[in-house]
This record gives sequence, structure tokens and C-alpha cells, in this order.
Amino acid sequence: MRASDVDPAPPPEAPAPEYRRSVGALERDGRGWACELIAFAHGDVWRGGFAFLPTDPKPGEDELRTATIFVEDSQAEIHAKARSMGRPLLEALLDSALHVRAQERASSPFLQRWFRKVLSDPELGGGDGIDGAEPRADLDELRSLYASYRMDQVAHFIALVEPDDFHRAVDEILDGQRIDFAARDRLQLAMIVVEYIESRLPLPPFETWIVDFLGHRDRYQDYAHELHREGVLP
Repeated sequence: MRASDVDPAPPPEAPAPEYRRSVGALERDGRGWACELIAFAHGDVWRGGFAFLPTDPKPGEDELRTATIFVEDSQAEIHAKARSMGRPLLEALLDSALHVRAQERASSPFLQRWFRKVLSDPELGGGDGIDGAEPRADLDELRSLYASYRMDQVAHFIALVEPDDFHRAVDEILDGQRIDFAARDRLQLAMIVVEYIESRLPLPPFETWIVDFLGHRDRYQDYAHELHREGVLP
């Protein structure tokens, strides 16, 4: 068989063009994010997801993208379903994308050494393994505790506000929309209020919280116990 008789390999398929549409602006930990809907044709169907772009990008910082969320027969159907998604769901997708990026960064050798050093420091309550080599808490556990801490701060703040004042604040946050606890959208409206309060509380970033938590673990545990079980404000 001559080389000229062999069919040449087909050229690689060009990526499908993407169509973007602005969905809105979000805020997380004092940073602004532009949210865009991305749609593209894949064979006979359309697929779509979201991209989050920081309004103040740091050097080398790229956009965050979700996995494929929509699989529809047309681009218009993707746009219609995206419009039906409320702000809390978009914020949850952004949180998930940020979490994935944080995990990827934490897998880098530099950050692995930093976390291991912090978590294994005997002065911070670590080092319960041989020669103090093993930390007492892993990164996933600390992330869960940090999320609980942030929600505790929201609950504590709400408890400090007079009920009538809080109801008026909720009306302003929801722009006049009242939460009807018999309606299907009550959870989404309640999430809007919680997210609004949390984003405005002066809470420490995760890395700062880790060091303080490991250095004062007992105080954090006592605080949570009093807030949730004793029924008194710390």
C-alpha cells in the first residue's frame, strides 16, 4: 500500500462558537462579579452554562465557568430557563465555582505546604500525630466549619435587631416583596435576605479565620454552643 493510498486523518473539529449574554452582577466577599450566560450548539442540541468574571481581576486571574447546566433544543430555550433562575441560585453557582478554584489552588505544592504548616502547628492545636506531623483537622472540615461560622454571624446579627426593625429591613432588601410563607418562593426570598446580610458583615477571609480558629478553638465551640443550645446571645 502506498502512502498516497491512505486517507488523510480528518482535521480536528473546530470548537463551536459561543454566544454570551449578560445576566447580571453579583458580589462575594467584597468583590464584584459579572455573570454571563454562555450557549453553544453541539450537534443537534444546544448546551449552556455560566461564566463569572471579576470586575477587578488580579494578575493572571481568569474567569470562572460552571459545567454544562442546560441541554435544550434551541438557544431560546436556554435563555428562557436561565431567566427563570433567581439570584440566590446564581450566587450558589458562583460559590461552587469559587470553591472548585480554591481546591485547585490548595492542591498546588506551595499552598499545600502553607496549609500543612498552619494545621500542624502545635501552638494552634495541631500535631496530634507522630512528632506532631499530622494535623487535627483537614481542609474540607475547616471549610465546613468556616461556612457554619459565617451563618452563625448572620443569625447572631438578626437576633440583635428588634423584630419590627428587622421586618422593615427585609421589606427594603426585597424591594417591597413580602415573604409569603405559604408560597413556593419563600425559600428563595429568605436566601436573598441571608445573602444580603452576610455580604455586608465584616467577616474575615478563610485564611485569616483558620489561624484564629485553630488558636482559639474552645472559644469558637463555646460560642456556637451558647448561640444554638443555650438560647442566649454570647
